[in-house]
Amino acid sequence: MPDPTLLADIKIKHTSLFKDKKRDFEYFENWVSRLEENNGRTYERHTVSTSLGNTHVWGLNTQQDYPDTLVVFPGARTTSLIWDFDRGLDNLNHPMKIYLVETNGLPNMSEGNSPEIGSLEYGWWATEVLDGLKIDKADVAGASFGGLICVKLALVSPKRIKAVFLLNPGCLQPFSLRLKNLYYNILPILRPSERNVLTFLNKAVFSKPNHQLSPTAEKMLVDYEVFALTRYKDNTQKPYYMDRELAKVTVDTYLLEGDQDLLFPHQQSIDNARKHMNSLKEVVVFPHVGHGIETHDKALNFIGKTIQKS
Repeated sequence: MPDPTLLADIKIKHTSLFKDKKRDFEYFENWVSRLEENNGRTYERHTVSTSLGNTHVWGLNTQQDYPDTLVVFPGARTTSLIWDFDRGLDNLNHPMKIYLVETNGLPNMSEGNSPEIGSLEYGWWATEVLDGLKIDKADVAGASFGGLICVKLALVSPKRIKAVFLLNPGCLQPFSLRLKNLYYNILPILRPSERNVLTFLNKAVFSKPNHQLSPTAEKMLVDYEVFALTRYKDNTQKPYYMDRELAKVTVDTYLLEGDQDLLFPHQQSIDNARKHMNSLKEVVVFPHVGHGIETHDKALNFIGKTIQKS
């Protein structure tokens, strides 16, 4: 464990919040209960005190004596529990301790404080989370915004990480300004109805029929997105292209890309990763997979197999 006095001073840049914390937390808890019922399992609940306030972490198998640990960071406007829709984490096919971190500043049960996105402070925050969970070393995985968090963590605490798995990360290029992408992303923000959210999911997040959720899980995702859009005042800065910062990463890195990602088109991310990241070990492109690659069985298969071989 690092000396806490060596950690950087993390400054709160923005604060996001639910409109009615008590009521909205109750809704979210009920939503989690539905997921637990659908999946037939209960998620452990951990609370870690950090410089950004309390951080909520869901756990699976953390009391088991497994040698491997996976720490997951979610994308923007999502909860880390999305990784387990339709028991998706079973697709890892490798027994390990799993921690699903709810990033501060996103619509979840963690406090809504966030640092300056261009600093390394999210990396220091993630280090505090590892400390609070008493994790000496782990594999880390992040989708979209979560990929940026993983890279920040790798920059400040490389000795704490075995390998980094980046899934359609938001740090390898700017957000796409193509009209098609902008339209489908802005549509549910301006008019957050179930219909518009579902349109966004179908056009940008999934690629049916190869990449899709069960009807039950899809309904839960739509419910969550409408909830996040209508009940959460999101002031958190969005991910950005880290460019030459990427060259400083020394941790083994695996890049997993869906070839139907509208938000961050896969070839540009691959080109930039190969240009800047000397630590890049492998690139895997999954055909007919959208931005929500963390819900794709073969992507999780790859993560589990890679960790098992290490």
